[in-house]
Amino acid sequence: MTSAEIITIGTELLLGETADTNTRFMARVLRGLGIDLFRAQTIGDNAGRISAAVRQGLERADIVITTGGLGPTVDDPTRQAIADSVSVGLEFHPELWEQITARIARYGRTPTGNQKRQAYIPKGAIVIENPVGTAPAFIVEIGEHVVISLPGVPREMETLLTDAIVPYLQKHFALHAVLIIRTLHVSGLGEGMIDDQIGDLETLANPTVGLTAHSGVVDIRIAAKAETKAEADRMIAAVEQDLHTRLGGNIFGADECTLDSVVLDALAQRGWTLACLEVHLEGALLARFARAGHPAYRGGSSPQVPPIALADETESIRKQYEASSALGIAYNPHDEKQDIDIFLITPLGKFEHHLAYGGHPGNARRWAVNMALDWLRRNVQEVG
Repeated sequence: MTSAEIITIGTELLLGETADTNTRFMARVLRGLGIDLFRAQTIGDNAGRISAAVRQGLERADIVITTGGLGPTVDDPTRQAIADSVSVGLEFHPELWEQITARIARYGRTPTGNQKRQAYIPKGAIVIENPVGTAPAFIVEIGEHVVISLPGVPREMETLLTDAIVPYLQKHFALHAVLIIRTLHVSGLGEGMIDDQIGDLETLANPTVGLTAHSGVVDIRIAAKAETKAEADRMIAAVEQDLHTRLGGNIFGADECTLDSVVLDALAQRGWTLACLEVHLEGALLARFARAGHPAYRGGSSPQVPPIALADETESIRKQYEASSALGIAYNPHDEKQDIDIFLITPLGKFEHHLAYGGHPGNARRWAVNMALDWLRRNVQEVG
């Protein structure tokens, strides 16, 4: 299987001034091509360190992809670093300089002398014109291995990777295999409990099964590699059916499905509407439903009321928004137990639920909301 490493370049990334979104995008593109991503790392704007990282990457992987450091300034060292890593010099490309000059002229500006640096590319490299920016990309082939250098600006990187690099990789490495990912979402069970029930599946070689825990929700990732998408889909379907047999109704959805949307869809199927009340949750509940923009959600409020008044306030909110159902959640961040009280009203009656959270306080609000939504989901879905 073809392998790759990613190197994102920029001191601003190491200082936390800029978030690295490029690695996530590239990783997803690579997995779609059936390429194994072995490693991803970030290097500051230092030519020596970049060069060393590229050389080490080439010893481990077939493909090394860098992003960033291709601008016109002194602290954009990637071109020289790549040239050093493969022991070649930089050479000037007049056609690139013409393209750069023409692009800058569109903005009514004249290029400065330092921008000419972007027309220097490692000798022998394959030049990739940048149709959406001034920093050209390039590919250096070293025997069976390749180094691909892309701009760090996300939109530029995404365009070049999709339009130019993907076709190159498919042809150069004769890529036919595909990697398909299916993610199941589970609520109501902790990561340890799930692992206890499906641990044998986590040892599979292909498809692979892995867990990712969030606050109150656990994702089960099924990844299958095959020669065709149809074959990979069949492999995933067999494992998914097994997981549903073992975990049953604890699985609430898959892929882009969210707990919020499942709850609201379930309410709508019953012809019910919902109003919400939250106490000390800082918008963790109301914001999620507001973003959903679902007709089953009527609205909500966040009054500062004591837990003892939760039931009355939840009923008040239900009447205020003329909803058939209401959910109230009260979190007590000042209590050592971090108690969470939940009150639910549906056309079938009124229900109370009490939880105590034992994790990091920073995750408590999200956990409380997910646990409450899961409880609401089960109450609604079990009707009839």
